[in-house]
Amino acid sequence: MYPEYEYFYYPMEERQLGQFFPPFGGGPMGPPPGVPGTSPYTPGQGGPPSAPPPSAVPMQTQQAGTFAVDPGSIRGCLFRYTYVWLNNGRQFWFYPTFVGRRSVSGWRWNGFRWLYFGIDLRQISSFTCF
Repeated sequence: MYPEYEYFYYPMEERQLGQFFPPFGGGPMGPPPGVPGTSPYTPGQGGPPSAPPPSAVPMQTQQAGTFAVDPGSIRGCLFRYTYVWLNNGRQFWFYPTFVGRRSVSGWRWNGFRWLYFGIDLRQISSFTCF
């Protein structure tokens, strides 16, 4: 059974759209490349953290404004607790497991559990990781 998935943010709109990010390993093409076996949820291999994020919310120290977050800068936060501020004012704990040229995906904390999530880097105002 797969965990529930969060809606995927698209760069054209600030709101969440009704398409889900596809689940790992269940499609007609099988698991994504680089994932050992059939389960991508092996600790240290892209699965959610085994514990909730820190209880303290960090202070926002910088704002990127209208500029996109650089993939190289957020790549240093892979597999680390990361606090994210979006351009639309939303903020949340995130545990990134993949960084692409224009997007990042991983696990977003909803206050109770980790949900798989992806977002365009242009939607991120700033972030900090631990």
